[in-house]
Amino acid sequence: MTIATATPTARVAPAVEAVPGRRPPAVFALIAALLGFTVITIDVSAVNIALPAIGTSLSGGMTGLQWVVDAYTLLFAGLMLSAGALADRAGARRAYAFGIGLFTLASLACGLAPGIGALVAARVVQGAAAAVVMPASLSLIRQAYDDARHRARAIALWTVGGSVAMAAGPVLGGVLTESVGWRAVFFLNLPVGAAILVLLGKVAPSPRRPAPIDVPGQVTAVLALAGLTFAVIEGGHAGWTSVPVLGSLGLAVLAAVAFRAVERRHRAPVVPPAMLRDRTVAVSLAVGFAVNLAFYGLVFLLGLYLQQARGMSALSAGLVFVPLAAIITSTNLVSPRVAERIGRRSVIVIGQLVLALAMFVLLPLDAGTPMWLVLLLLVPTGLGGAFAVPALTALLMDSVPGPRAGIASGLLNALRQTGGALAVALFGSLVAGAGFSVPGMRVSLIIAGSVLLATSLLARLFLPPKGD
Repeated sequence: MTIATATPTARVAPAVEAVPGRRPPAVFALIAALLGFTVITIDVSAVNIALPAIGTSLSGGMTGLQWVVDAYTLLFAGLMLSAGALADRAGARRAYAFGIGLFTLASLACGLAPGIGALVAARVVQGAAAAVVMPASLSLIRQAYDDARHRARAIALWTVGGSVAMAAGPVLGGVLTESVGWRAVFFLNLPVGAAILVLLGKVAPSPRRPAPIDVPGQVTAVLALAGLTFAVIEGGHAGWTSVPVLGSLGLAVLAAVAFRAVERRHRAPVVPPAMLRDRTVAVSLAVGFAVNLAFYGLVFLLGLYLQQARGMSALSAGLVFVPLAAIITSTNLVSPRVAERIGRRSVIVIGQLVLALAMFVLLPLDAGTPMWLVLLLLVPTGLGGAFAVPALTALLMDSVPGPRAGIASGLLNALRQTGGALAVALFGSLVAGAGFSVPGMRVSLIIAGSVLLATSLLARLFLPPKGD
């Protein structure tokens, strides 16, 4: 399931410098790209299972744990808007090597973090590096495969790898946390990063392409997202009328206004205003936001619920996600075929409705719910998002001109990651307190389900009838 990240499409532009000589086998580029995409995706979900152990080890309360997740997601989301242009300017291989090197060093800093503040700071760097790795990994594949058929297969493998990583992340996080300790979740990235850098030595140099970067737009976008997330996280703890919360809300509003003004004047805006006026694009972005809000929010809640409300070990909690991972992976593969038969719009609407149902059927959960029933109630979660996202991605990519495909995919990924970040911020505030608040979890599920119902209605009303 492409629940972690939708497939971004690399930009097409004339090369500034040619790459002479015979190219190395494409498989080196594919393996390097797949490993990188996998490791940055796992870091989105595996850390959720490790959160209780991190809180105990570093004496971090709920606010600190929320920032451990959102520091990564926010930078990942915000910098995604310009990461494609950076990969074009520097060349895919050079940008990818830089991103992987920085991500690996940040992972080392995470594993060695002496306190919650140091961990959050290292997660910021991790998220920034992941934003560079994401588009550059796909660009490597597009560069390595000239044949369209072989390239399509390689991209499909890249996508499935990310889907499996997202679904399996909680399982891996539980196994490592229980058997070695939570720091192993980050230390695992070190040998993987080293292996990727070795593989890149066997990949042909990448051409550089002229791609202007909208620095003011990028900065104001990150400030707006950070201000809003800080307000939501701190509002649930310090109070919504506290000075820091009101100040961060004010910053978010001012940054959003500045972002809109900058985008209207910049010659190469990160978010072209005309694109957002396209009804299909706007609704697709809203759907992507809602799906990730529900899915990431639920993964965050379940990790805490299983360990704090039910007293399960990290390993046992991680294993609960195994059936969910299997459902997500298999549904992800079936979804495109169903979309060919009944249309993309129908698949997108049905997927959202099933995911909304998943939120509502989980409402009866409490500390005493039988585990077989918990596993059964999680089935719609695996089906819904995995069913909707592939069709959503394909619809968005087909609705914009070729030269804008990279911008559109970056925007979709940014909105999806933002949905996950805000879910962790809001839901974490609702379940915080003395232990884990089951009523707060129920309110969170109602919010997620309601948002999905709203966006499913938008999709039904405003997306093209067949979604083609």
